[in-house]
Amino acid sequence: MRATATRDHIVEAALSLVADRGFTATSVDDIASAAGVAKGSVFYNFGSKSGLFEAIITEGVARLTAALRTATDGLSGRDALEALVTELLTQIRAHPDFAKLMVAETFRTGRSWQDSIRLVRDESMGAFASVVAETWPDRDPSLTAAALFGATLLAGLEWLVFQPERTLDDVRAAVLATVH
Repeated sequence: MRATATRDHIVEAALSLVADRGFTATSVDDIASAAGVAKGSVFYNFGSKSGLFEAIITEGVARLTAALRTATDGLSGRDALEALVTELLTQIRAHPDFAKLMVAETFRTGRSWQDSIRLVRDESMGAFASVVAETWPDRDPSLTAAALFGATLLAGLEWLVFQPERTLDDVRAAVLATVH
């Protein structure tokens, strides 16, 4: 139990720092200090800074994908689409650092975790693609899903950072208005 708590503290600290500063500008010393652990604990739990980052991505994508898939249980068409947009906005509000990380790192190339980043597209956007394929069979599900996912992600970050007075319903309505 203690090892899990230590690992979780390291992940939370690293995620917060990397979302704020970026991967390159965040050192293992910074992460260990923010987590309240020895530098060796980071290496013991993750092997390397890249291993830690890959764990953050993998765990975050798994959490996001599970939430998106659960949101559409029993729904189809426009109802499923609305549920996906609502759930993605809910996840952005609950995990803003992970949302920032997705925006900052998804399109960087040459990183050792590129395959893990690809999970965002294959898993999380895949939930959107399934609904798009069912709702609009004449549209390209992959590109349309990317557009919806991206619009929701950026609108969610805009909401949190620049327009926090808005409600989730306001943001959801704005995103959904783009797909009429």
